[in-house]
Amino acid sequence: MKIQIKNRLACVAMLFALGAGTAAAQDPQSAPNPGRPVGTVKAVSGSTISLTTDAKADVTVRVEDATKILRLAADQKDLRQATPATLQDVQVGDRMLASGTPSTDGKTVTARTVVIMKKADVAQKQERDVEEWNRHGVGGLVKAVDTGAGTITLATSAAATAKPLTLHVKPTTIIRRYAADSIKFDDARKATLPEINAGDQLRARGARNADGSEVDADEIVAGTFRNLSGTIDSIDPEKHTLTIKDLATKKNVIVAFTPDSRMHQLPAMVAQMMAARLRGAQGENANGAPQGAGQRPPGAAGQQFAGGQGRGPGEGAARQGAQPAAGGGRGRGGDLNQMLGMLPAVTLEQLQKGEAVMIVTTQGTTAGVTAITLLSGVEPILTAAPNAMVMTPWNLGGGGQGEQ
Repeated sequence: MKIQIKNRLACVAMLFALGAGTAAAQDPQSAPNPGRPVGTVKAVSGSTISLTTDAKADVTVRVEDATKILRLAADQKDLRQATPATLQDVQVGDRMLASGTPSTDGKTVTARTVVIMKKADVAQKQERDVEEWNRHGVGGLVKAVDTGAGTITLATSAAATAKPLTLHVKPTTIIRRYAADSIKFDDARKATLPEINAGDQLRARGARNADGSEVDADEIVAGTFRNLSGTIDSIDPEKHTLTIKDLATKKNVIVAFTPDSRMHQLPAMVAQMMAARLRGAQGENANGAPQGAGQRPPGAAGQQFAGGQGRGPGEGAARQGAQPAAGGGRGRGGDLNQMLGMLPAVTLEQLQKGEAVMIVTTQGTTAGVTAITLLSGVEPILTAAPNAMVMTPWNLGGGGQGEQ
């Protein structure tokens, strides 16, 4: 029995989306189907293919003489554009969609059709996607949402002189929202405009108007994340956690770390320079005295560290499920963001009780929060402006892409 065209196109679109670094919508229409497993080739042996699905299940795909094998380019969505392939063309790391008859336990599928996307093709498509987000992407904090008008007002900087950005949401705009306990792009689910709230961190891609004040959004990804700043109360390397006394709430927060959490040390000289700029932005000179009238502050207090990272919101572009880069405005606020990749890494064992840190975490659940990015060596910064420092998870490039 042939696959119906609409089902074929839907399955191929799902394969394309996951392979090219665009998270699949987690709704009933994209729920896993035992007869149509989608995932990454784990092994090929004889006439069987071991597939690790995107639901993290292992499925054996049996290829018979009558099985039709097709190869689809990563930038193609229509199965009619696919070209014939053979079992020998299937290699470890390729993306694959199999369609056929599942066994009763769902662990084996006898394939009628196999569609593959080559690993190298997917990687190239991901790089192009990242570049597209870098070129046409905007990001910041959501100030307001008007569902009736279909607009989102975005603050791209906390500086008082920063102008808001208006996003126009169209019926075709793709909207996704990060899970409460993950910054992986592949864990983002399909969302709607009413689900976006003031205070969310948001990244969008689309065409800007002439003065850059408005964007017709083609794609949006948003989430709620936490910024913690304070001193370390205790460290538990065995459990991969630390407890921080949050400056904002004066309460202790337990933060868990995963292999994807990024941890960096800010050099003392850089921290002192940034602190001096923040004091200047708040009307003080380097000695703490009020700044003279008419002097231009050397920086903008509370400006987000944004722009130019070239990574996805949460995961590096090189990882599977690469995501769009993100960040707010450009300029001086981008200094820390640009240098993060060059900062020395630190481990939990190297941190000390009483040390000042800044951490971006997931929104968290009842089980706690997970670190996306930690920055140590920030005591001069927090002393200069304890309430002004805001780090965003995407422009710090932590936590994963994965994804992605």
